Amino acid sequence: MKKIGIIFGMEDTFPGAVVARINDMKAPGVSAEFVKIGGIKMAEPSGYRVIIDRISHDIAFYRAYLKNAVLGGTIVINNPFWWGADDKFFNYALASRIGIAVPRTVILPHKQHPPGTTDRSMRNLIYPLNWDEIFSYIGFPAFLKPFSGGGWKNVYHVHSPEELFSCYDETGDLCMTLQQAIDFDEYFRCYVVGQEKVHVMWYDPRQPHHNRYVKNPPPIEPKKYERIVSDALKLCRALGYDLNTVEFAMQDGLPYAIDFLNPAPDADYNSVGPQNFEWIVNAVAELAVKKALSKEQPAEDYHWSVFLRGGKTKR
Repeated sequence: MKKIGIIFGMEDTFPGAVVARINDMKAPGVSAEFVKIGGIKMAEPSGYRVIIDRISHDIAFYRAYLKNAVLGGTIVINNPFWWGADDKFFNYALASRIGIAVPRTVILPHKQHPPGTTDRSMRNLIYPLNWDEIFSYIGFPAFLKPFSGGGWKNVYHVHSPEELFSCYDETGDLCMTLQQAIDFDEYFRCYVVGQEKVHVMWYDPRQPHHNRYVKNPPPIEPKKYERIVSDALKLCRALGYDLNTVEFAMQDGLPYAIDFLNPAPDADYNSVGPQNFEWIVNAVAELAVKKALSKEQPAEDYHWSVFLRGGKTKR
């Protein structure tokens, strides 16, 4: 039996729907269930062929469990090693290198010293910063937001240096980015699954959370749709994510990639609506079954895989 597990936190609708859909598919030798975890013995296989991860970004214990599971041959959606190393500032830099339109972005030093450090820890840091150079590059209005994070937490829309400094003072020891604001007239959020399937949704980030997914949206112009799908796939293939959302803000007909580090994207029925929910449940269930039946061996992707086979490294 090839078991598929899902590990999750406070969400209610998506995990159960995915488990039910996988079991309803009745793929030979495949079943799905919620993962149950106790004390984890090192190097012990998890017993799962595939695990869908919805929570380890918030809980270090689960992240350690998933890394150990990969060592034992489990396929994890999404890869916990890459996800744990990734950040949004790197994403923007990578996107710009592969030809995706992104807003101009600068990473800023922590406003307050991180725990356990002092001003002596910052002796490589230019002080004061050349704020005029930064403002000339970014312009106003702009967004001040964490270099890694989600859920629109600690995000500030600033319109002047004075407003920026006031908000920056509130960020404590968070590492922040300052980013050019795109004056968009259309905005899209895309589910990308298996680096193959893309579901484009009209989205309005200016609305309250429960109203952001646009109901009864108009059709998307074919050329615009093709560019959005192409850019979304290009990003997720470059980043290696099998489940992600990519957000695009349209300005002067050009899609700017705004946010594409969402490896545990919102998939709640009450938030995304019935049609989007149906699509993402089906797509993730199909991906999990496909991977469960594949010959993929995730541990072979790492340099230390040679030790699992008892071989010797080549130099």
